[in-house]
Amino acid sequence: MAIGHVPAQIDVTAQLRTAGLRVTAPRKAVLTWLAGHPHATADEVRAGVAAELGSVSHQTVYDVLRAGCDAGLVRVIEPAGLPALFERRTGDNHHHVVCRGCGRTQDVDCVQGRAPCLSPDDDQGFTVDEAEILFWGLCPICRSNHHEERR
Repeated sequence: MAIGHVPAQIDVTAQLRTAGLRVTAPRKAVLTWLAGHPHATADEVRAGVAAELGSVSHQTVYDVLRAGCDAGLVRVIEPAGLPALFERRTGDNHHHVVCRGCGRTQDVDCVQGRAPCLSPDDDQGFTVDEAEILFWGLCPICRSNHHEERR
């Protein structure tokens, strides 16, 4: 299992130490909150951890998220036209489905194991180490609303 893959019961302190990062209250709070709230924006993360820490600056949250991404503890998803989304599920070959109506984002499992799930026919000389797939459509709620509007 990769360092950043989040099991049911996480030990954020051990994960930070294994990744070579200092254990700080903001890092622990951000990583713990994000484990229960995947696909969150940086603003949502800040609001979520502010309840625990009392207050936390945007810059602190951005710094923690960047350090987490660099260490493989956090993954960033950047759907076109939406703010960057962060999650703790890393180190596997899952992808995402995004609603065009409301922006809701969900995981889509893929083959577990060696990355990438997909290999290009012609890699143009690149060494490919990751495939990022975004599926776009309408979630059940937006699809239902869209169907109602058409009546």
